[in-house]
Parts: sequence; structure tokens; C-alpha cells
Amino acid sequence: MQADDRLIVALDVQNALQGLRLVEKLGNEVSFYKIGLGMLTGGGLALANELTEMGKRVFLDMKLFDIGQTVENAVAGLAQFDLNFLTVHGDPNVVRAAVAGRGDTDLKILAVTILTSMDRADLDLALIRSGDIHKLVLERARLAFLAGADGVIASPHEAAMIRALPEASGKLIVTPGVRPTGTNANDQKRVASPTFAVNNGADHIVVGRPIWKAADPVSAVRLIKTELAAI
Repeated sequence: MQADDRLIVALDVQNALQGLRLVEKLGNEVSFYKIGLGMLTGGGLALANELTEMGKRVFLDMKLFDIGQTVENAVAGLAQFDLNFLTVHGDPNVVRAAVAGRGDTDLKILAVTILTSMDRADLDLALIRSGDIHKLVLERARLAFLAGADGVIASPHEAAMIRALPEASGKLIVTPGVRPTGTNANDQKRVASPTFAVNNGADHIVVGRPIWKAADPVSAVRLIKTELAAI
């Protein structure tokens, strides 16, 4: 079954060796992988190099957040790798610094709006201003686009609202928190199915545990691709 570039498989395993074993097992079924912060000390950048040499696309999910110059320097260093997507937090100053850091490379800067593991109670604990979480996501997305972000990370439940923004024209929407029907939500709180996410405007969906924790990861991937093919 041919790979569907809309599916990004999250390699949220312990180290690069485990990640590489999963990639080899999935073979040509998957063309796009996410490497997150949790694997950075376990050989994540080395794995990113391996994947690009295999012809795979790579999404480096670092969620960078720091003063502008530090973010710019970090992104300039990462832009030397043949990466496709890189995440930073959606604060406009951070986004502008990341865009400056990537220079004239093809690296796409994606801004994180509000993590899909968070709900209104979590935002209250973090002293983030009151208001409906969907409206806050929408405003953060709009400001990130104005700051130069190539796309945003948002839950499937906010994708349609973001896609309707005038500032979202030509921009990417990538949705984590996607769970095929019948699978566990785990620590995600704003989840939805692949069909729901894509119909609401997502360009890419990110799926991790329902694949790498499955007894048969290849079958799990094929089930998701069958669902995507029907959209």
C-alpha cells in the first residue's frame, strides 16, 4: 500500500535504535516521521539524518521557546540538517526569530498554539488568560501567521476555525491528538479521528502510540491510510 504523505508517524520511543527498527518495519508504508524532544538525548538528530538518507521526510518537534537570539541561533543550526518541519512556540517574537534563523532553506516553521494535552483547567493553572480555549488557539494561530509561520500545530477541533482565517491562506495545519476510532486517548485531551481532522482542514495528522504500541504496527498504519483514502 502506497504511503500517504498526510500521515506523520511520531517516533516517540526511547531511542534512535528503537525508532529505526520501527521505520524499517513500516518500510514503504510511511514516508513522513516526527522526532520529538524526548528522543533528542537518545540520538534523535542522528536518526533524522538516517531518515533523510532513506528518502523519508522529517518533522523535528522541538517546540523551541527562548529569547529571540537564542531561538534564531538554534534554528540556524538545525536548518543545516535536511529537515522538513520544525516546531517553535507560537509567540510572535519566537516565530520571527525562527524564520530569521532558517534563512533561505526550505525548512518550514510551525507554531504551536496550545498543546493538545491541555484543557481550560490546565491553562488556569499556568496563569494563562481566561477565555474559551478554542478562541485562544485561533488568536495565537493568527498572530503566528502574521509573524511569518509557515503553519501551526493545533488540535483537530480548532482546525476548521484556523483554516477559515484570511491569514491561513497557503499555510499548513498539522494536527496531533489524532486517534483512530476505538483507540485510547492516552494523555491527550482534545482528540479526534483522522477523518474529522482532515475534513476540518488539517494538511497532516500526527499519530504515535496507536501505531508503535500496536501488536501489528503495519496493520495499524494501513487502517489509518484506508480511512484517509476514503476522504
